[in-house]
Amino acid sequence: MIRRTFELPNGSHSDYEIKREGPVVAVLALTVFKNVVLVREFRPGPEEVLLELPGGVVDPGETPLDAAARELLEETGYAGQVEFVGTSLDSAYSTMVRHNFVARECERVSDPSSAEHGLVEPVIMPLAGFREHLRSGRLTDIGTGYLGLDHLGLL
Repeated sequence: MIRRTFELPNGSHSDYEIKREGPVVAVLALTVFKNVVLVREFRPGPEEVLLELPGGVVDPGETPLDAAARELLEETGYAGQVEFVGTSLDSAYSTMVRHNFVARECERVSDPSSAEHGLVEPVIMPLAGFREHLRSGRLTDIGTGYLGLDHLGLL
């Protein structure tokens, strides 16, 4: 956390605590049968296991596109045609920028590498079920889901 003072549009000054966070990626991945590839994983903020879109931190020297393909493969064992959709902000009090991607024609090509530590478990969900899951608000990358579906003409 960093504390910063800003001059506001009305001329007053206000202090804010801001989370300093680097760039991340999230991927809406669809199989050749238009099922969505998710990961079941524990999330420490809500303190529960959620069904999430694959994603993670962009490593130093790595492009967001490379990070998206890597995270998809590591977390799910799936690979596909990865396309950039756009960026989104994490919150009003964070420096994090989320790079949103879709992956088309995904196929399982290996075992997930993070699964060996029990961190994530891939889950395949029909598109209709994923739309309901998005509406439930029970995942952390809701924006990526909606941006991805819109980009693919599936919203």
